Formats: sequence, C-alpha cells, structure tokens
Amino acid sequence: MSDSSLSALPASDRPDVAARLRDALLGASFTADGLLELLGAPAYAALARSETVPALRATRGDTPLEALVRLFLLQQPVPHARVAGVLPVDACLESGWLVRVGGSSAASGASAASGESGGSGDDLAATVDVRPYGGPDGEDWFIVSDLGCAVGGAGGIGNKDEGVVLGVGGASTTLAGITVRTPVASALDLGTGSGVQALHAAQHATRVTATDLNPRALHITALTLALSGAPAADLREGSLFEPLKNGETFDLIVSNPPFVISPGARLTYRDGGMGGDDLCRSIVQGAGERLNEGGFAQFLANWQHVEGEDWQDRLRSWVPRGCDAWIVQREVQDVTQYAELWLRDAGDHRGDAAEYQARYDAWLDEFEARKVKAVGFGWITLRKASAAVPSITVEEWPHPVEQPLGDTVRAHFGRVDYLRAHDDAALLEDHFRLVTEVVQEQVGLPGAEDPEHVVLRQHRGMRRATRVDTVGAGFAGVCDGSLSAGRILDAIAQLMGEDQVLLRDRTPAQIRLLVEQGFLEPTGEGAH
Repeated sequence: MSDSSLSALPASDRPDVAARLRDALLGASFTADGLLELLGAPAYAALARSETVPALRATRGDTPLEALVRLFLLQQPVPHARVAGVLPVDACLESGWLVRVGGSSAASGASAASGESGGSGDDLAATVDVRPYGGPDGEDWFIVSDLGCAVGGAGGIGNKDEGVVLGVGGASTTLAGITVRTPVASALDLGTGSGVQALHAAQHATRVTATDLNPRALHITALTLALSGAPAADLREGSLFEPLKNGETFDLIVSNPPFVISPGARLTYRDGGMGGDDLCRSIVQGAGERLNEGGFAQFLANWQHVEGEDWQDRLRSWVPRGCDAWIVQREVQDVTQYAELWLRDAGDHRGDAAEYQARYDAWLDEFEARKVKAVGFGWITLRKASAAVPSITVEEWPHPVEQPLGDTVRAHFGRVDYLRAHDDAALLEDHFRLVTEVVQEQVGLPGAEDPEHVVLRQHRGMRRATRVDTVGAGFAGVCDGSLSAGRILDAIAQLMGEDQVLLRDRTPAQIRLLVEQGFLEPTGEGAH
C-alpha cells in the first residue's frame, strides 16, 4: 500500500497534546451544535453532500470558530496569528496536527496535503480533517480523517490513494443508531476506519478491540479516540477476524465493512477485494463463533439478487449456527444504478470519459458473469442464542424509521424469546397492552358502511404498519392489560355471534404477529 499522496499523520502517542487541542476546540465552540449555529442549516447540510462553497462563504469573518472551521473542516490555510490565539500552536506543530505553509495559495494547500513544512511561512494548515460529531447523550466528539474526507463521500476528495481513510458518513451513523447499547464487558469493531463505531462502543463496553487491514486507519482511530476524550482501544492490524486470538469472544461485534460489490479492490475503505458479496457473507458467518452467549453482532451489508434465486434464502444461508437473526433490506438498486453510485462516490465521473466508460463496462461485466440483476443494502443483526430452533427474520422495509433503533433491535429479540416460550394456550392466558403511539386507520371506499380493512400504524421505532381484520382491530383496541387474551376473544365472539372455541383457535397467529412486530406487549400478569 502506498501512502505517497497522503499527508503525514499527527503523533498518536501524545495524549497530552490531544487533550489540550480538545480543550481548545471546545473552548471555541468547535462542536456539532456550534457548527450548525455558525453555518446555518443549508450550509451545514451541504457539507454532507461534499459541497463546501456555502460553508466557505459563512466563514469569511474573523472569529476563532470560523478560523477552526476553515482549518480543520475546509482545508484552508489560516494565518499563524489567528490560530495562535485559539490553539496550542507550538504543541500542535511539534506533534504534527498542524504544518507551516508558505501562503494561502493553491500551492500552499498542496504542500500541506503532502505534509511538507513549506518553510517558515505565516500560514498554518491542518494535516488531517477534524469533524465535530455529537454523541447520543450530547457528548462533544471529534472524528479524525484524511484531508478532504471529513464531509460527504470520496467524490470530492480528489485522492484515489487506496489507503485513504474517510470520516463519518450516512452508513456510519446508521450503524451507530441501530447498535444495541447495553453495558458489556467486551466489544469488537471490525474494520474500524476512522474509529466512529469504536468511539460509540467505548461508552458502554469495558474493553474495545478495533481491527483494520489499513494501518493508517488504526492510527487515525487512535487520534479520534484521544481527541474525543475516550479510552484507548486495543488496535490490531489485519483482515476481518484474522487479528483475533484463538477462542477470543465478545459481547458485541459491529462492522461497517467495505461492502461495495465491485470488480477489483481499488479503495480499501469500500472495496472488499472478494468476489461478489463474499466479504459480507464471510463476516456474518464468522461472527457466530466470536460471540458470547446473548451477545449481538450488527453489520451493514450489500447482497446480490441473483437470477433464479430468492434473495431472502441467500441471506438465511449466511446466518451461523446457534444464532437468531433479524435482517432488514432497506434499499434495492438495479446493477446500472449501483455501478453509477459507486463510480460517482470515487469521483470517476469527473475524470476521463473513456476511463469512466471502461470502469462502468467492467462493473456490468462482473454482474453479468455472476447473473446479478440487482443489489440490496441493509442491516444484519445476529444474537447468539442456544435455542433448539433459531429465529431468522428476513424482511424488506424501505420506509422511514426513527433512529436510534438500538432499543428497538433489543426489544425484537426479547419478543422472539417470549413467543418461543409461549404456545397458543399460554398466549391466550397472558395479558397484553397496546403499545403507546399506535394509531388505527380504516381503509375503504368513501361512503361505504364498513372499511375494507383496518391498518395499525406505529409512530416510533420501525414505524411499522400492519393490516388486521375486524377481530384483530377489536382485540388490539381493548388490550390495556386488565383482561387475558382469551377472555377478550370470548367477549368479541359473543358480540359478533361467533363460536368462542373457533375464534380462540384461529386468532393466536394474528396475536403472535402483533407481538412480533411490536404492536402488543405482554404485561407479565398472565400465566407463564
């Protein structure tokens, strides 16, 4: 791996300097909230699209915060005198967070990017990007990444070095949001990148291990943790599970892996280098033996939709023995959309047209050879469980959800355990409560006496909607925990003039579905 076009990194063994720099950044309100207030929502949102012009326009003043945004987020040289009043400049220069550059020209920016000192000029430039990042409980954190990688994808970075380390993106925040956040003894961040997942895990795991094939990523993870005031992680170089010791297991495993299905491994951060979706499959299959009982493994992944094969069956075959699974497909793209997305992500559309066309062709050749018609993207959660019959749920849910979903994920597996332990007779003896913020919608033709069907809709978490019949709607409507399910059904049968025994026989399946999807929760007042 050549790092020739990448800047020299700050020293990772100077926690004293990182702590002083952190204090200075916080003192100048260089935080997620401070950034939003300074830039305004449109300019702040534009950064996520790799567009920096609005932010440059919003930072033309002379406040300390504007200087820091230009320095660490927008890669602009800033006069020494402006920086000296805000940061511990000598310590930052000596430990490599900053370099001197000859002037605020394009040439000086280039010398900063290459890590050259540029003489004793009046301007200073950052050697890495530093992006303020708000933690789930209001923490002020900082994500370190390579120059030009703090915002958006790689499309705007103009750096095709295979070892480049990106900052936090939409995939990173999605995975952080769905991760179960119960206190654990040990957590593993597989393919840590800039250290976002390791940083989150450090808040609720006693010991965090982070692995990456790219030594530069491990160095940057150490910087991210130090600058965010988090405990250091056990950093190990190597591919996937290779750096782990024999028999080493964890309570939590997370990975936002290089899941892009591409011809060849051009960019370490995104291209797995294995054929098709083999990388994602191998991570999922390998996680089972690395999990402690009751532990969770959570991944983002891409998977192939192959001609003549059910994509859900493909994913079920990935689930390792001894694990329950919940797999959610969030998006599907045909092969042309998919190729275009990742060609643009790498900025190829801005380069030579013939080269772009050749790369596009190569992508479609690869898919054609594998009989791939589309690619799915989504979340995979495993839970190590000793159940005789594992629960594997594979579903498509492309609709909006409410993050964070960690508690929702944990509750899903709690409901799996409950349903596994209760046969139909036990279910009818138990008491249930309709979950708060569920609304009922009646769907039918205008003026019709009765609705064609009734829909129950959640307004939290997964925001599910499910169709129920008249009995199901009536049952859910009176579930307040006071009566057993069986007694409610008997009352409904009497009202509708139906046979009580028949209704008790045919309704448990519908109750199970409502419990499984989180519309009803057992109150624990029934027989167990």
